[in-house]
Amino acid sequence: MDQTQEPSQSRSFVLGLQHLLAMYSGAVAVPILIGNALHFNSEQLTYLVSIDIFMCGLATLLQLLRNRYFGIGLPVVLGCAIQAVAPLEMIGQKYSIGTMYGAIIVAGIFVFLIAGVFSKIKKLFPPVVTGTLITTIGLTLIPVGIQNLGGGTASAKDFGDPKNLLVGFVTILVIVALQAFAKGFLASISVLIGLIVGTLLAACMGMVSLTPVTQAAWLHFPQFFYFGMPKFEWSSSLTMMIIALVSMVESTGVFFALGDLLGKDITEDDLKRGYRAEGLAQIFGGLFNTFPYTTFSQNVGLLQLSGIRSKRPIYWAAGLLMAMGLLPKVGALVTIMPTAVLGGAMVVMFSSIAVQGIKMLLKVDFSDNHNLLIVAISLGLGLGVSVYPNIFQALPSQLQLFLENGIVIASISSVLLNLIFKGKKGLEEN
Repeated sequence: MDQTQEPSQSRSFVLGLQHLLAMYSGAVAVPILIGNALHFNSEQLTYLVSIDIFMCGLATLLQLLRNRYFGIGLPVVLGCAIQAVAPLEMIGQKYSIGTMYGAIIVAGIFVFLIAGVFSKIKKLFPPVVTGTLITTIGLTLIPVGIQNLGGGTASAKDFGDPKNLLVGFVTILVIVALQAFAKGFLASISVLIGLIVGTLLAACMGMVSLTPVTQAAWLHFPQFFYFGMPKFEWSSSLTMMIIALVSMVESTGVFFALGDLLGKDITEDDLKRGYRAEGLAQIFGGLFNTFPYTTFSQNVGLLQLSGIRSKRPIYWAAGLLMAMGLLPKVGALVTIMPTAVLGGAMVVMFSSIAVQGIKMLLKVDFSDNHNLLIVAISLGLGLGVSVYPNIFQALPSQLQLFLENGIVIASISSVLLNLIFKGKKGLEEN
């Protein structure tokens, strides 16, 4: 398929479904983790997961629908910010659920208001910084894919079980085979086919249960303040504002990765609209009692693999997410996919992101030792902190929230080193 052509609606539907499956586990992980930590009952947890999926679709639409105020207008999918889990659990347990949602609303307003100022950071991201950041995003995500391939929880007794490894690696092999030998549309949906084949194999081995589908309700509607009215407490709000800044840094890397993939220059205005859309998504998250939303990086890897750069499949993905949020029984159907199968696809997608970062670094002049040091030190720090985030455990807790993210550390390091070594010249290279 010519990637410059707009895919038909039927093909866009299939491509949209592929995007949905790629991000679904990450989207539902946050409500499940937080709901369990706060001891929600089954009815509350069902609502939380359903409305979260609906809001992922709505948040994606906010980013797709570019206008003069918000929306970056690129083929991106938004989902729950996983880095918000621990802080939200802490706020919910220490104060109340209402305080948790009040903090999310404040953080969303904060993001919306500072979007214009934060967009000025574009000049701080020349190719040496952007390439380093995108490579770090991919490399720090690969262990997540490997952990899922092994079964999801490294401490579990069945982690690395031969059944998990078999279905995970079969998923990888199917994706690789289709990328190598198939052409056109078949190659563009290689991840979807890999997930389906892996799930069917897992079903034959007794690894798939339909219980979540039979237990789920048919219909569910969103409600404002389902868990009660928001409450506002300054330290909780500050905590979520810090988490919002972390998400904005990560989203910046994803926006630049998409720009490179699409051959589009990402302007300050683009960044501003993109941040504002995420701010609005967070505000709605607080109002509907869900969570902060951020641009998902795994879908960038999927765009690279599929070769389809159109927004039409993403509109389908957004619509499907909203429909699944209203129809929990349909949404539950996706949850039967074994973690190991999804892990196999994740390894391919996350590795593709890392390779895209490396491709961007190929444009950098490495005969300049300063560039070599910027990349080496930033990658080293970013990956090191991702492996041992507790290295900052002696620092104040608010600072830990910001520094324990390897992508943020790589961003800060590469930006500062570029300024130190290059000064104004480094800013002009963008």
